[in-house]
Amino acid sequence: MKNSIGLLEFKSIAKGIEVTDALMKGSRVELVLSNAICPGKYITLVTGELTQVKNAVELGRRLGGIFLIESELIANVHPEILSALSGTAEIDDIDSIGVIETMSCLNSIVTADIARKAANVKLVEVRIARGLGRKGFTILSGEVSAVKRAIEAVHDKFLPMGDILCSTVLSNANKQPMRMLFT
Repeated sequence: MKNSIGLLEFKSIAKGIEVTDALMKGSRVELVLSNAICPGKYITLVTGELTQVKNAVELGRRLGGIFLIESELIANVHPEILSALSGTAEIDDIDSIGVIETMSCLNSIVTADIARKAANVKLVEVRIARGLGRKGFTILSGEVSAVKRAIEAVHDKFLPMGDILCSTVLSNANKQPMRMLFT
């Protein structure tokens, strides 16, 4: 069961590729994402059972050495995270939406997990790093009160640390611009 995810971010593309190759050879995890990001960094995201993901992240930390920027393990991640990361979530029944913009790609995944567990919302998309200069954002939908509750839960954890750049709630969101976000 894929219930955990691990993220590694490197300041070297070559080292990121090397470490990712070693992870996949030495761990029983599934590769979700492995890309060069701007400006000249590399991210790897894996999923799997907690023990396997933990081992992969620890191996990545060790092999990444001075080239590792950050790493994180999220246990018991909400199942919607993976479809939101891949952009395969359904968007037909969007009512109100919330957008949370974070200062790092890692925190976009963590905020999405917190938001989804805090309220009855649907994760529409979690976009990390590519074209965003290490930043990320999460888009969620649901009844306006649930969306507000989800964003408040994220703010409780991340605003004191300065990791939330901006967030907004749009009630009765117009569907035309929402569809353009996901094309």
